[in-house]
This record gives sequence, structure tokens and C-alpha cells, in this order.
Amino acid sequence: MKINTKKTLLNLALLTSLLAPVHANDMVPSAAQSEPILFTNATLHTVTDGVIKNGDLLIENGKILAIGNNLVSSDAAIIDLSGKHVFPGIVALDTSIGLVEVSAVKESDDRREIGAVNPQLSVTTAYNADSEVIPTVRHNGIAYAQVVPSGNGLAGQSALVNLDAWNIDDALYPTGLQMHLYWPQIRWPSSDEKRYKKQQEQLNKRLNILNQSFEDSYRFYIANKKPSGDQALASMMPLFAGEGQLYIHADTQSQIEQAISLARKYDFKIVIVGGYDAWRSAVALNEIGAKVIYTNTLGLPKRRDEPIDQAFKIPSLLKQTGVAFALGYSSSWDSRNLPFAAGQTVSYGLTKQEALKAITLDAAKIMNVDNLGALSKGYKASFIISNGDILDPSTAKVEQLYIEGRKVDLNNRQQQLYQKYLKR
Repeated sequence: MKINTKKTLLNLALLTSLLAPVHANDMVPSAAQSEPILFTNATLHTVTDGVIKNGDLLIENGKILAIGNNLVSSDAAIIDLSGKHVFPGIVALDTSIGLVEVSAVKESDDRREIGAVNPQLSVTTAYNADSEVIPTVRHNGIAYAQVVPSGNGLAGQSALVNLDAWNIDDALYPTGLQMHLYWPQIRWPSSDEKRYKKQQEQLNKRLNILNQSFEDSYRFYIANKKPSGDQALASMMPLFAGEGQLYIHADTQSQIEQAISLARKYDFKIVIVGGYDAWRSAVALNEIGAKVIYTNTLGLPKRRDEPIDQAFKIPSLLKQTGVAFALGYSSSWDSRNLPFAAGQTVSYGLTKQEALKAITLDAAKIMNVDNLGALSKGYKASFIISNGDILDPSTAKVEQLYIEGRKVDLNNRQQQLYQKYLKR
């Protein structure tokens, strides 16, 4: 075969030009907090104890030392926040931040692997702490992100990271095992009877492979033996001991009911991700203590006979049923819109406090983290200082972001380009 050298070189040059700007951002991670800081006269949205007007917040060693009115400290630097609002740093669930830069460029997309059974894989091996996407989402107040693998079937393990770090070791936040299962489905059912029958056969085949994988791992678990040489089966065993959570990506009632059956069979702790029909299965979900990450807040109805705003109402329906839930945004760069998606729910049944809690404290609780997502004594000093309501895109304007006591650089490539072309 004759190779067109000129064309090959041009293609390589084009690929290099596409990847060059996405290797690393220019923002330097902040140093650890070196002295106590007392923030005064702010409106503090605590999440746990309501809103404190003209409130003070004292932080030291990356944690909240005190919160209230008229606080004093003899050795703290004082920052006056009169007229400003302080919110907990947002915890973004079900993101691919740090795994994908340009979705159209395969070489910069590490979200998924081939195969249907990859529980041993972890996003920590692919996470890019220098991603250009990270400064962009931080600018909207996102301090932490659950980085999730994609795939068909058992896709691997996710991780919770803080978004101001030199590398994955600095970024990683302990949560325990987080395994992700994308429940098999027929994405586009055929109207042709023969073709639909084949689709059903393929679906049953995929379900059988997954069920067999769980059963094989369970047998090793009850025999108290480690499957020698099989990392996939070995990585699943902590689930049977209750030492992790299985995140099952499912939207339809049928999928969710099958997921519940799996959880009952093996006594799994599960989190439903997507959860469009979760409110319909609320009784069963509550019976097994399941949680939900609802990711369709800005979505369209999934059935022809549903109201156009059905997806907007579901967080309120989940709240009414008592299911433990949080809001997520399944994306990379677009996850920056999570606070605005939460704001949308306020027009459809949630209060502002409930909407804020769904992307802060409740999001942390989903991952069994008990010191993030609130302005409260002993919690991590991760918070947003804004000019207005963080849930309202017209007034939010994040001015500062602190992650564990460190003031984060909010500059990003978009801001740099904006300043560049102002000078044109």
C-alpha cells in the first residue's frame, strides 16, 4: 500500500494543533492555608442551619472553626464581605471532568474501555488534574467532582476529587469503593418484529453476562477465597461485604426494578444514577435504603404522553416520596451548569434551601462523606463568595472560591481569550 506522506504529515499536524491547547491549564494550585481567616458581615447560606445575615466565618487549617455573628479572633486576618453571599462549595456528581478534553478527538477522551465487565478499572489512572475544563467549572463554584467512567455494563470505579490539585494524589478525596454499572437496555427499539426479537436476544445475553459475573464473584466471597488472576472478580468482592456502593445507571421503571432485585439478592448498597422513573419505585427504593442521583433536571420528557416539563418536576416528586437524592449533571465542561439546573427545580416544587442542599450536602452524603457541603463547624472550609444567588445565572457572579482553606485562582482559558480580544 502506498502511503501519502504529505497527507499523513498534514493529518498529524492537525491532530497536534487540536491537542496542544488541551494538555494543561496555566493555573497554579494554591498553597495550603497558612493563617486563620475571619470573614465578616456576609450572608451565610449554611445549608444545615438556614441563612445567617451579617454573619461571620472563621477558618483555620482548611476547616471551619466557628460560624455565627460577632465572632472575634486575635490572630486571624480579617476580610470584610459586606453585601456578599457565601455558599458551600458545590459537589458535582456523575461528571467526566478530567477524563475528556475534546469529545471529537478520540485521543483526549478516556471515559470508557471496551468490554462489558471492567469493574477493576479506576478513573484515577486516567484523571488529568491539569485539564482545561477544570478552571472553567470552578468559575461557577464547583469545588468537588465525582469523576465517573462510561461504558456498557460494569464500567469501573469512580472517584471524588477536589478541583484544585497538582495531580490525582493531591486531588483524591476518600469515599470508599464506588462501582458503576450501566444497566443494559434497548436504546432504540425497532418497530420490525424480527429485528426487535434480535434486540431482545442481545439484551438478554448482556444481562446474563452481568448476572454471571456477580454470581461468580459472590461464590468466591462466600468461600472466603480470592479469585487468583482475575482482577475483575476480585474487585467486586467488597460489594458483598458492604464495603462500597454500586452506582446503577438506570432511568426506566423496568430497569430500576431489576436493579432493586439485584440489590435484594446480594444485599448491595445501591445508588440509582439518572433516576427518571425513580419516584415511581420509591417504596421499594426506600425499603432497601437506596439513594438517587437525578441527572435529568434540564431534560425532555421520555414518553410521548408526558407533560413537557415532566423532567423538571421529578426532584420535587422524589422529595415528596422521601427518597434520599441529590442532583447531578452528566457531563464534563457542561457540568458547570449544575447550579443553574438546581435553580430550575425551585420553579417546580423545591425550595431554594432544598435545591442548594441537593448539590452540596446531599451530594456529599450520597458518597458517604460527612464533612463537605455545608457551612458548619468542623466541615472543610470549601465555599463560594458570590455577588448574588448562586442558583440564579443572572445574579450569581462567583467572585472567589476557597477549597479547604485555599483561595483558588478563578482565571481560565475563556477569561484569557475574552481579555485578549478586548485588545483587538
